[in-house]
Amino acid sequence: MKNIFKALMIFMVLVLFAQAAYAAVGCSLTDPDRDVKRIFPASTGYKTTFITIKERGGEVLKKQIEEKFQDKFEPVYESIEVPYAFYTVLKGKEPIGYIHGVNQKGKFGGMQLIVAIDLNGKIVSFYYQKMSSPEAGKFMDNKFTSKFNGLTLDDLMKSNFSINDPSAKSSEDFRATIRGLKKNMLLINTLLLAQK
Repeated sequence: MKNIFKALMIFMVLVLFAQAAYAAVGCSLTDPDRDVKRIFPASTGYKTTFITIKERGGEVLKKQIEEKFQDKFEPVYESIEVPYAFYTVLKGKEPIGYIHGVNQKGKFGGMQLIVAIDLNGKIVSFYYQKMSSPEAGKFMDNKFTSKFNGLTLDDLMKSNFSINDPSAKSSEDFRATIRGLKKNMLLINTLLLAQK
């Protein structure tokens, strides 16, 4: 019995360390060269910028974002020290869009939500770079993800859209997806676009 308890304790500690390690980094594109060209075929390159909430305004800025978000940041996954990777997509020297990803806690583990927007702040592409769910295929299907194309931060914040949960038993992951998309768009607008 003691050995089982000891093994369980070691497992729990390892899980906590894994979660902390996962949370300490932002969500970067797995293959930015491929992904940028796939989303923006007219692009000739991109620039990557890493920004933290801490360096842009710290706790004060975090509170302002949470106010707009109408939700609190989770202290492990959404700390002000997380470096977020923003990709400014270029055609020649001019920007033609932006790509950004966030980690979001789902029902069955971490999700990575990638959003690309045009210069008007409209979503041109949304996809899951990672998702752990028995119904991941339904969420990752382009029939679902493409429904977000054309939406803006304002649309998401005001729930100005009619998109149904594609799953049968994973409504928690659907809610986490909407939360992650709002967070993603807020961070793009606050940390990147507001600074330009």
